[in-house]
Amino acid sequence: MSEAAPTPSQTVGPFFDIGFRWLHTQDLVGPSVPGAIRIAGGVFDGVGDPIPDAVVEIFQADAEGRFPPETETGWRGFGRCLSDPEGGFHFVTVKPGSVAPGNAPHVDVSVFARGLLQRLVTRCYFGDEERANAADEVLCSLDDGVAATLVAPVEDGTYRFDIHVQGEKETAFFAW
Repeated sequence: MSEAAPTPSQTVGPFFDIGFRWLHTQDLVGPSVPGAIRIAGGVFDGVGDPIPDAVVEIFQADAEGRFPPETETGWRGFGRCLSDPEGGFHFVTVKPGSVAPGNAPHVDVSVFARGLLQRLVTRCYFGDEERANAADEVLCSLDDGVAATLVAPVEDGTYRFDIHVQGEKETAFFAW
């Protein structure tokens, strides 16, 4: 009798649309709220093709740099968006305040997608915060080209943040 070989591992799914559609919370504030901003982008694979079934989650401080439950306003600081058929996602939120010295305003981002056994963790910094970004401890610890993948430029009033899960344009991800 021959020895059986191990079965190769496989990913199951994606079932994000089924499991998360009811938890889709891309508007942290209404678009008419003073200070409301829009962050939009796409999720792309290693060859630059859109990932139409990804989940992008954000967690952030409020405009004063406070995380829940420190806020008195009911601010949750959490959003979730399923990518559309072109890999697109967007959030309406407020620009977070700096949470500590040496820390530029940013949004923490998690990505879940087909083929990933664990979420990817990154940050979205704001392109119009050049001075704060230049002093940010995390951005300063990265090569310029890598740091640039974390900075969302402003395009037509929207912060554009594309996420490349691998490949030549890969976004910088952090171990957690």
